[in-house]
Amino acid sequence: MDLLLIDDEASLRRTLRTALESMGHTVAEAGSSEQALNWLRKQRFDAAFLDLRLGREEGIELLPRLLRESSGLAVIIITAHASIASAVEAMRSGAFDYLPKPFTPDQLRLVLERWRQMQRLHKQVANLEEQVRAALPEVDLQTTEPIVRQALDLAFQVASSEATVLLRGESGTGKTVLARAIHERSARAGGPFVVVHCPSLSGELLESDLFGHVKGAFTGAVRDTEGKAAAAEGGTLFLDEIGDLPLSVQPKLLRLLQDRSYERVGETKTRSVNIRIIAATNRDLSAEAAAGRFREDLYYRLNVIDIEMPSLRQRPADILPLARHLLAFFARQTGKAVRSLSPQAEEAILHHHWPGNIRELRNAIERGVILAKGEALEREHLPGPVGNPPPPRVEVGGAVTLDVLEAEHIRCVLANSASLEEAATTLGIDPSTLYRKRKRHGF
Repeated sequence: MDLLLIDDEASLRRTLRTALESMGHTVAEAGSSEQALNWLRKQRFDAAFLDLRLGREEGIELLPRLLRESSGLAVIIITAHASIASAVEAMRSGAFDYLPKPFTPDQLRLVLERWRQMQRLHKQVANLEEQVRAALPEVDLQTTEPIVRQALDLAFQVASSEATVLLRGESGTGKTVLARAIHERSARAGGPFVVVHCPSLSGELLESDLFGHVKGAFTGAVRDTEGKAAAAEGGTLFLDEIGDLPLSVQPKLLRLLQDRSYERVGETKTRSVNIRIIAATNRDLSAEAAAGRFREDLYYRLNVIDIEMPSLRQRPADILPLARHLLAFFARQTGKAVRSLSPQAEEAILHHHWPGNIRELRNAIERGVILAKGEALEREHLPGPVGNPPPPRVEVGGAVTLDVLEAEHIRCVLANSASLEEAATTLGIDPSTLYRKRKRHGF
């Protein structure tokens, strides 16, 4: 490692340098703040040992200047005047560690080994993030549709604020992608982006997942556990499909939204957290609140900034560009020579109404790339509902069965509706009945 010693006592610098060089490190010395900054301007160092007393200067005042001059530098405070107050101040100012004088070579070796381990962990995290990026299509937020551009402009306008954002839209429209994009454009981008899937757990387990629990709080709670609210400290907590949040958990989420405070399950101690909250839903929360299935005060607290993500059928000009973007990604991922969509495949993609939105399109293109044998993805490589030729148009009074008439009517209503709920209302049936009928008719 390349190390910089910053201490006004030349004898201590010599002793410390000898010890560090015997461990195989390269060491430079500075007796003042100006000398230290000059070293950092011409050379990169892994870590610096900084004395809190530099003659008439205060090392604690130099600390933020060192960090600004050299991003990623680990600053280890050394002092003969150790105190809890100075240690706390140093760590708050960005110091990596704090060593009271006198210290031993073993203590030096230990603190530098901790720094190596932290660097290795950072590299592992970076590698994992790179693997995740390689396994998922790159986020494409390009659009030519005004309705989508309006939603994106509003999202990016509020990204820099701390306001709670509610993203609405059908499943598969890209609400999670947009939530992450808001996080990455905010002042919290360096912090975690933590996702809570509200429909995936029962009320008790969801409360534990969100807030954490203490040992013995319930059967199976064998140790204290921090929840995802704590894991999101300094970053963003994304509540996916919040319309499915059980009523029993809603008052506690309301408190988290209002006060940024909570208690772990089985504990009375109140904890505070510094997070931003983004929520997403495919439900009409105002209707859910009116029906008593969602707290009205929680809905109003969530609905500070309301952004609706249009369905894929509402953005027809984006369908083929998205399909080509996904094709290029999956061709790279699979090593296939697929370069384009055939005209017949493009026609099939444009004529499908995409009830599953971008998620369905992604799955269809992935399947097509895997099955394609040449440079073009053909219509027959797409899944049945997409690749099958559309049935001939039917007319009321024609020689067709009621079943065929029903299927055609449902298909037309779906194509002209903004959501499945709207289509069900138009048809005069509930959404679950519409789901069963779509499944029976094969679309």
